[in-house]
Amino acid sequence: MININIRNAEEKDFPEVLALIKELASFENAEKEVINTVEQMQEEKDYFKCFVAETDDNEIVGMALYYFVYFTWVGKSLYLDDLYVKQSVRGNKIGSKLLQELFDVAKTENCKRVRWQVLYWNEAAIKLYKKMGAKLDADWYNCDFDNNAIQEVVI
Repeated sequence: MININIRNAEEKDFPEVLALIKELASFENAEKEVINTVEQMQEEKDYFKCFVAETDDNEIVGMALYYFVYFTWVGKSLYLDDLYVKQSVRGNKIGSKLLQELFDVAKTENCKRVRWQVLYWNEAAIKLYKKMGAKLDADWYNCDFDNNAIQEVVI
């Protein structure tokens, strides 16, 4: 078991956080979908929060990026956009530690819901989430518009 410190990400961490985001996209077979940049993250830093998992030798090996949302049925909620732990350190409960920090924030902030998505084929993650007590919902579809589609939408 390795020693891990969970802390709030700082701007200086954005290059490593973005590298983890790209690793996650690669894991999800969606490398070309990541168009974010460190500069964009710096410009938009007020729109998200992030925890990083750091080893004793200051290597960032995991992250949980989230933000607050308002769901009309329940109110203030926390949305976990990405949770990722490097393959080389999985099995050390780093993902669980990151999730615990998120749930601590949700409790402190009086959130009525915590929500995130998981790919149907990510069996290890699904197993962890079910073990935690998460309800998995197969009834809803994601509706996404990328930047080009936003510009071209016709209603």
